[in-house]
Amino acid sequence: MPSKVITFGPSQPLQLESGKSISPVTIAYQTYGTLNAKKSNAIFICHALTGDQYVVEDNPTTNKPGWWKNLVGEGKPIDTNKYFIICSNVIGGCMGTTGPSSINPKTNKPYALDFPMITINDMIKTQIMLLDYLEIDKVLSVIGGSMGGMQVLEWMTSYPNRIQSAIPIATSAYHSSQNIAFNEVGRQAIMADPEWHEGLYLDKKKRPAKGLSVARMTAHITYLSEVALEEKFGRNFQDRLSPTFTFDADFQVESYLRHQGSNFVDRFDANSYLYLTRSMDYFDLITENNGVLANAFKDLKSHVCIISFTGDWLFPTSESRRIVHALNASGANVSFVDIESNKGHDAFLLDEPNMFNAIEGFLKAVESKNC
Repeated sequence: MPSKVITFGPSQPLQLESGKSISPVTIAYQTYGTLNAKKSNAIFICHALTGDQYVVEDNPTTNKPGWWKNLVGEGKPIDTNKYFIICSNVIGGCMGTTGPSSINPKTNKPYALDFPMITINDMIKTQIMLLDYLEIDKVLSVIGGSMGGMQVLEWMTSYPNRIQSAIPIATSAYHSSQNIAFNEVGRQAIMADPEWHEGLYLDKKKRPAKGLSVARMTAHITYLSEVALEEKFGRNFQDRLSPTFTFDADFQVESYLRHQGSNFVDRFDANSYLYLTRSMDYFDLITENNGVLANAFKDLKSHVCIISFTGDWLFPTSESRRIVHALNASGANVSFVDIESNKGHDAFLLDEPNMFNAIEGFLKAVESKNC
């Protein structure tokens, strides 16, 4: 199913945190379920770095199932028979929302690096624009994992009156030095590719496939745990019994990463990868609040459920606990679920019954308190 699209013209420019603005702005989004008469059953889903608006149905580019189909749908924990689900491609993305691959009206060519730098806060501004267009004043809940979790936290601090509840999953109030370092390796891999052409590859009908593939391979390692890699691959050879004594993909883990990298370049724009990773790096609710994270949530009256995973070393449980402590200090109503899992950071995208139960139970509790 093609995305729904709304374009905001020159009279409604997007004012960015950097001081610059974008106009026109197109937002590509999907909805699932039916909005009730009171408009009280809307849930906004925020996607992660390489996610998109195709939460439930097959992605038209990859033909793969929706990325959260195990959580969202008819009879699922986020039940589309009960809730009206909204998910939009973030600003800076490459699945229909305005981003660096979009046409710059001033040049009639792709923006490329002329696209202004964006932040997590800018992503939320476009989501609020979409909600206003849909005439929804407040959502029942906002939910997301990883970069999506950062967006949820931004909703909580910047637009607390627009949400009744929030579910940040596998995320942090700031991007750590280690995470910035991994992102920089990925960006440098893209920019070192001779086909990147200083970001002008689309104009030259090229693409930095090798660099983007390496960036994806590097990032994908951080999404898994050492236990998960060992259990899945160990030191097993790929289609052979002994080493070839070459630089071929002798090991299964090498073949797996190369596969992940090659698949990724067919569905994602390299410049979008640069911009979105940079937006994550800039995210820092602690510094923005004079070193006191609790100040970020001083106006929050919503119910919050924080979820983390024990095997996640990219956004470890300690970072979720930091958010919980800040919410407690601000007097917020918060619950915390730390799920035992060896699946790594990607656990929030996988079949995790404890996560499903926690989300379903939390939403039911929020509904009962708002009746």
